[in-house]
Amino acid sequence: MQLNYGIDELDKIDLTAFLPIILPIAIIGFILVLTALIDLYRHRKTRRNVMLWTVIILFANTLGPILYFVIGRKDREQI
Repeated sequence: MQLNYGIDELDKIDLTAFLPIILPIAIIGFILVLTALIDLYRHRKTRRNVMLWTVIILFANTLGPILYFVIGRKDREQI
């Protein structure tokens, strides 16, 4: 019984079979990032740590926008 596969066996995998699973997840992640960045841009005058939230949103793909909507929206200065 073979437990691992070599590099030469990767060409036998049909990547188009995984496309219906991967594509919706990628689209949802992109929409989350875009929505979080738009919200951050619209409220940049009342938010603290705008650059930090931008980096978190961009580099923590799906988790970054979720953290922004849960924690970051409460992080605003009172004007």
